[in-house]
Amino acid sequence: MSHDVRVAGSEIVFGCEPGETVLDAAERAGYAMPYSCRKGVCSTCEGGLTAGTCEVRGRGTVEGPATGVLLCQTRPVSSVEIAPQRIVSSEPPARRTIEAKVHKITTAAPDVATVALRFPAGVRVRFRAGQYLTVRLPGGDTRNYSMANPPHQNDGALLHVRRVPGGRFSGGLLDGLTKGDTLTVELPFGEFALDHDSDRPVVLVATGTGFAPVKSMVEDQIKRSGDRSLHLYWGARSREDLYLAELPDRWAQKYDWFSFTPVLSRPDPAWPGRCGYVHRAVLADHADLGSHDVYACGNPDMTAAARADFAAAGLDPDRFFCDAFVASGDAQPIAG
Repeated sequence: MSHDVRVAGSEIVFGCEPGETVLDAAERAGYAMPYSCRKGVCSTCEGGLTAGTCEVRGRGTVEGPATGVLLCQTRPVSSVEIAPQRIVSSEPPARRTIEAKVHKITTAAPDVATVALRFPAGVRVRFRAGQYLTVRLPGGDTRNYSMANPPHQNDGALLHVRRVPGGRFSGGLLDGLTKGDTLTVELPFGEFALDHDSDRPVVLVATGTGFAPVKSMVEDQIKRSGDRSLHLYWGARSREDLYLAELPDRWAQKYDWFSFTPVLSRPDPAWPGRCGYVHRAVLADHADLGSHDVYACGNPDMTAAARADFAAAGLDPDRFFCDAFVASGDAQPIAG
């Protein structure tokens, strides 16, 4: 039998079918909550269970009140009340599963490949800048990759893939792909997208291939002829890890509303720019983040540190949006 899910402090109630997660049920009912990996690894969907009983993968039976509940892994076994970080009305996602063809694979950096996919003729898929797709692997497992192309280029997808030794896709299947090969992908996923109802200045914080969804966001604003202030801080170990640094450099030269600050944690002696942790560079420039929106994408250690330290700098927790890049396999750290 289905169970009611109530949202604490609101009039929101929706049904959850047997075996269905709270996150899936909320989406089906037309509500969006923060999430990223959907695998119970990144903690983006973490919320509270204020009443009722659930089965939570990795924790077993959990009875409310309880905190730190991953709503993407939570299945009610009674009527429940939850306290998500954020919940808003949203159209149920119109996801599609597509056999996409590999169009081109290039090496952007020693450990980063760009993979251009093309959808079948006449097929276009609507998505929001910042969202991701899943690549289905043999055996049914999946890997998540943000789409680096803007939404108006929706007849395919551009992926930035960091090569991870031992990764099933990035360290295995990727090397065997050639032009014309097919990949089964499903899209779109994710709530990491600019809030167009806000006019606050935006701080974008990325590490590594976290630049991919940022690229989509900026190119979408260019297409829209928008002028909202966007300041990108892109953190990496070395210069070569800023694999497309010339692109945000060009944006900064062309658009008054865009700023770019690269930050290296292991710079060479000749590096003239900022050094250290990327979120610390943000704090050095913005002692008070109370009037900003922040979008952080990349290493989960960075996103967790940014969430805590930016709140201490006055950022409204509801104005912190994050997409932590973690493995899509079962309980594995960091994406491959």
